[in-house]
Amino acid sequence: MTMARKTLMDGNAAAAWGARLSRAQVVPNFPVTPQTEIIETLAEWSVKGLWKGRFLPMDSEHSVLSAAVAASATGARVFTGTSSQGLMLMHEIVYVASGMRLPIVMMNVSRALSAPITLWSDHNDFLDQRDTGWLMFFCERNQEILDTVIQAYKVSEDVNVLLPSLINLDGFILSYTREPTEIPDQKRVDSFLPKFRPKVYLDPKKPMALGVGVMKEYSYFRSQAHLAQKNALRIVKEVQDAFGHKFGRRYGLVEPYMMDGARAALVTMGANTTIARAAVKSLRAKGKKIGLLRLRLFRPFPEEEIVRALSGLDAVGVVDQNLAPGRGGIVYPEIKAALYGQRIPISSFIISLGGKHISRQEFEKIGLEVLESARTRKPKVMWQGKFLQ
Repeated sequence: MTMARKTLMDGNAAAAWGARLSRAQVVPNFPVTPQTEIIETLAEWSVKGLWKGRFLPMDSEHSVLSAAVAASATGARVFTGTSSQGLMLMHEIVYVASGMRLPIVMMNVSRALSAPITLWSDHNDFLDQRDTGWLMFFCERNQEILDTVIQAYKVSEDVNVLLPSLINLDGFILSYTREPTEIPDQKRVDSFLPKFRPKVYLDPKKPMALGVGVMKEYSYFRSQAHLAQKNALRIVKEVQDAFGHKFGRRYGLVEPYMMDGARAALVTMGANTTIARAAVKSLRAKGKKIGLLRLRLFRPFPEEEIVRALSGLDAVGVVDQNLAPGRGGIVYPEIKAALYGQRIPISSFIISLGGKHISRQEFEKIGLEVLESARTRKPKVMWQGKFLQ
């Protein structure tokens, strides 16, 4: 029996391995930095006969997701990837995929949006999709990327969900950084994720239509997508538990770090969480009672888990690697709404726009500002280390 093996791989390779182990059958693709290595890896495996799926080079990202919708509608297990402006070009079809209830899994290798142009990561491209009806996962590590692809198929294909999944990994920070990553045994993955067998799919022998025109029925279909998102909260938990039992790696909708005894906490997302963890550990060693809560699942929004983790604290600081111009951080108001009525000062920190590096010392400064807001009962607002008010 082939056993799991651990090797050094970057985040893009981890995403490709997730698709391969999930036995993705169709991969429409178009190159866009820093996502291109995912499809290059799958193309190489296809040529060598190591992966048996259909590799479909397309003429644009819009065509990529159009082909993904078509393939998924016929009952195929579909995987693809994109980044930044590529995801923006897909945007029209993003709604089609969720509206047709198609369990596509797509990687977004996050990159800041133009203009001005940059190749480095922030989360605006990913968070721009928050209202599209897709399930949305943040990854912190390369192992998590591989594992989340497998889990996302099992969640998306569940009859109580049937929605596409978008998985975010930070461009360059994870996409081109190698970490020790375990490649699970294929037979064990097959027993965890069986072949996709949809009850409804396009078949020339049984003609039907999907995504048809409606009028008064439109609200019914949208309400069903919302209900499926709500269902997904339970299904994600079940899949995470089953995955942990099967493979020994456990994940949560949110992940607390050093929260025991904490009086304040940072809320983080993505790869910068690793730096934030080091800062929290350093502050705790200095007697500062601060912890951290990482969001892994963003849609559906795990409000109950967030409230349970943060209730009773003296202060919270939300660290957004994004910006909604004219409003501020995108995740900050969602955390604030979840904690409404608890009278906790909730501070907003906007960091790493365009991939600007943030150090452990800078995260420590943010942590100290959150602790100060607990003392003064006044929330802080900072942009890249500078106070806005």
